[in-house]
Amino acid sequence: MSEPSEWLIYRGIGEPHDEVAQLPPPPPWRDFVGAPGGAGESADRRLGIPGRIAEEHRPGAEELEMINAALYLRRPLLVTGDPGAGKSTLAHSVARELELGKVLRWPVVSRTTLLDGLYHYDAIARLQDVQIASHASADGGGGAGSAQSVGSYIRLGPLGTALLPADRPRVLLIDELDKSDIDLPNDLLNVLEEGEFAIPELERIADRLPDGEADVLDHDGNKVRIKGGRVQCRAFPFVVLTSNGERDFPAPLMRRCIHLELGRPDHKRLASFVKAHLGEEAARSSDDLIAHFLERSRSELLATDQLLNAIYLTHAAAPSGRDRLADLLIQRLDRPR
Repeated sequence: MSEPSEWLIYRGIGEPHDEVAQLPPPPPWRDFVGAPGGAGESADRRLGIPGRIAEEHRPGAEELEMINAALYLRRPLLVTGDPGAGKSTLAHSVARELELGKVLRWPVVSRTTLLDGLYHYDAIARLQDVQIASHASADGGGGAGSAQSVGSYIRLGPLGTALLPADRPRVLLIDELDKSDIDLPNDLLNVLEEGEFAIPELERIADRLPDGEADVLDHDGNKVRIKGGRVQCRAFPFVVLTSNGERDFPAPLMRRCIHLELGRPDHKRLASFVKAHLGEEAARSSDDLIAHFLERSRSELLATDQLLNAIYLTHAAAPSGRDRLADLLIQRLDRPR
């Protein structure tokens, strides 16, 4: 076992050095695929060691029935539970097994509005392009000020993309809905009930567009064609709404959803999470940390992410103060501030 100081990269000595190059590979949930210095596309880090979390995810009978009920009834699935219970993982697991493509994720904060999920119209960018074009020679009908150009300034959000007409449903994860403004759950009702929405910026000029159609970008960055300024789904998406239980939702939303409550994960499930993200050896060697985590979670609010962080660091760095370091990383989330 190495000395505690041997695993430290930053030592606070004030002398520059290049030992950051000695860091081990990042944990799978913090591994990014963009080229150095480039934007790149981030990996789907929730699936652990290439998709293993989805393969290891074995839902219980009730969980399985509620997921399938939502699929059959074309209703949103409202998943509640403590942080780290596997609410978001559920969406990725369904998408992987049913081959429904990349999960469309819509993270919700207190300022999120329905329009954020549907689409964004960049009126300022269009105005700037019109002003630039007015100082240049006319280009004809396709210029920035023409009706045909409006679609170039519209990008669908995750909800808007999920409602595009397609033969197979997309998976939409509306994450942490309980963090939203009080109005958002009610604002979602009509869109989720009808499976369609309008884009007024395109509706009002539809008669001036070729065949009433305009090309816009979807959330994935692909060009899609919108007819008549309206988006109407063909296959209703598999919508997963997650909540940490920080607030109650209005009855009209509840009756339109299938509700699944995820309980606190047991030892077997936690071990499968560890195995999926860090491999078989890490799962075996961290059995005592998992047991200690479960013991503490009976009286403290803890998250599975904390356990994974602690296991990765104590496994990769192997400091002699393993238990002490794990306790530092796994601090109760409900402690007084």
